[in-house]
Amino acid sequence: MTEVVPPRPRVATFGGIAPGAAAPAPPAGPDFAAIHASPAFVALRGRFRRFVFGMTAVFFVWYLTYVLLAAYAKDFMATRVTGSVTVGLILGLLQFASTIAITACYLRWARSRIDPDVAAIRAAAQGVAR
Repeated sequence: MTEVVPPRPRVATFGGIAPGAAAPAPPAGPDFAAIHASPAFVALRGRFRRFVFGMTAVFFVWYLTYVLLAAYAKDFMATRVTGSVTVGLILGLLQFASTIAITACYLRWARSRIDPDVAAIRAAAQGVAR
């Protein structure tokens, strides 16, 4: 004969915590919501966005100009500068050069304007006096 086991009584919970049970310990680590709302982080994010969106707009206009010249100013782009080097080839190579220059500019800017503030925010989040 098989023994019938009665079902276990269900305990009502609120947020996964049974009444009378101890609340779980708060998670260890930084309070990301507080960091995200802090004035230092908001200023840092604004400075980053201004640089990135501004530089993106400048590059997009430069790239679009190149594409439009290639599509509609074929005689100008085919103008020979020397030998078989044309204006279009030079402008095309300048696209690569400008990408490298923008990357170098961003790295230099980030090291001087972003990284120190990130380090300060990180130190404050970890409770380290700076």
